Amino acid sequence: MAAFDASKINIPFMKYRKFAMFFSAALIALSLVLLAVKGLNYSVDFSGGVSLQLKFASPVDIGAVREVIGGVGHGQETQAFEDGSIRIRYPESDDALQEQIVRILRDKFGEVTIQQIDKVGPAVGEELRRQAGIAIFLAIVAILIYMAFRFRFRFGVAAVMALVHDSLLMLGAYSLTGREVSTSFIAAVLTVIGYSLNDTIVILDRVRENWGQIHRTGVLDLINNSVNQTLSRTINTALTTLLPVLAMFFLGGEVISNLAFAFLVGIVVGTYSSIFIASSIVAEWYLRKPERK
Repeated sequence: MAAFDASKINIPFMKYRKFAMFFSAALIALSLVLLAVKGLNYSVDFSGGVSLQLKFASPVDIGAVREVIGGVGHGQETQAFEDGSIRIRYPESDDALQEQIVRILRDKFGEVTIQQIDKVGPAVGEELRRQAGIAIFLAIVAILIYMAFRFRFRFGVAAVMALVHDSLLMLGAYSLTGREVSTSFIAAVLTVIGYSLNDTIVILDRVRENWGQIHRTGVLDLINNSVNQTLSRTINTALTTLLPVLAMFFLGGEVISNLAFAFLVGIVVGTYSSIFIASSIVAEWYLRKPERK
């Protein structure tokens, strides 16, 4: 595939900065509403309980499975996989309940094979959630410190705000789709943060290189030129990263597909935020309070 060449393209990105920021604010508000109302579908890693993955001798209807186990315990969640297996999650870490569920399903559907059992206590799940939040917070703080020393404080704040934007939209996408949030999702978030930051640094580094032209061109034209000058690199990086992730999403199976979904959302919103959000924040901040050093 030929590389994308944007050397002769001059898109007025900064002309649409207010629309982009309003659009992002609306998406963030929607994500926060989804998180408050619907929440996240935590895996056993975070919520505690038992995840039981079963393989049936012949295909079964997921609705029939829910009906059969509906009177056993409480709070069960069932999920069907493409290979015909079914995962049942329930909050009680009880061996007797597990045996009862398997026995009932065998009586109804015949032979049932236990493929995987994951057990996590509620205290462990709570601790994992806390540690995951601390890991993401520390990563963002370290990025702000690095950007402030490497470039200038305003650039660091803009980069961190873009990363918070990306993280919230990823959480909103997972809440909307009901996809499972596990420890691998946290790894995906941190990976996407690094990916998005790399794109943002490339653009802001070009802004820094061109900063001497600010009195002649003005901040909007300077940032717009900087974004266009790095556009080929940004798009080519996004496309070459997107292709293998798409393969993982469509061909990788349930577990890999769930991880690839985080990368897909992250690549899209990360590329968008690098072009529009971080640069727009720098532009608006300068317009309101010029910085000439």
